[in-house]
Parts: sequence; structure tokens; C-alpha cells
Amino acid sequence: MRVLYVDDEPDIREIAEIALNLDPGMLVETAASGMEALVKAVAWRPDVILLDVMMPVMDGPSVLEKLRARPDTQSIPVVFITARTQVHEIERFRALGAAAVISKPFDPMLLASQVRAVGVVP
Repeated sequence: MRVLYVDDEPDIREIAEIALNLDPGMLVETAASGMEALVKAVAWRPDVILLDVMMPVMDGPSVLEKLRARPDTQSIPVVFITARTQVHEIERFRALGAAAVISKPFDPMLLASQVRAVGVVP
């Protein structure tokens, strides 16, 4: 499973990368911004994108909108990673097209299983 993890915070990106790499079935790339995520999504073709909601310049919902506008990235499942997990916020993210929402801070020991539980990749 090819996983692209997108977050503007270097420490969180590093923790997520280490946590996901504990799963031998996951190959992980990271991106530090929405623009970098778009470039990597096109070039690397991940099976799933884990996307921070709150980032400067281009936030997660904006990245998702741009991914959905491109034929070559429109079908990549996107899972938002966010501290914004009130019911109405999760409903909004799902309405935007997110496959799921994982709460932040996440438990590094559970992150890979949470991604697998979303069921976006066989």
C-alpha cells in the first residue's frame, strides 16, 4: 500500500512516517505542503493520501478539491488527519469527499491499523 502523508509540521510528519513504516505492507512518502502533495500525488500515484486539514497557503480541503479536479488523481482516497473532529466537522469533510477522518493527535502505534480499517485499499 502506497501512502502519502501530508502535514506542514515536520515532527508530526516524521512520527507518522515512522509509525506507518512499522507496517511491512506500507510504503510511505511524505509532503510538507499542499502543493508538494499535489506534485507527489501525480508523480507517485499513492493508494491513499493522509492529509492534514489545517496547513498554510493551501489547506487540506483545498488540496482535496484540486485532487478531485484532475482525472489522474480524482479517484485516490483521501483521509483527513485533524484535531477538528466534532460531528458537524466530520460530516463536512465527508461531504467534501474524504474517505474518512482520523483524529489528531493520533496514536502512532495504531495509525497503520486505522488506515487499513478505513478499507480504501484491499
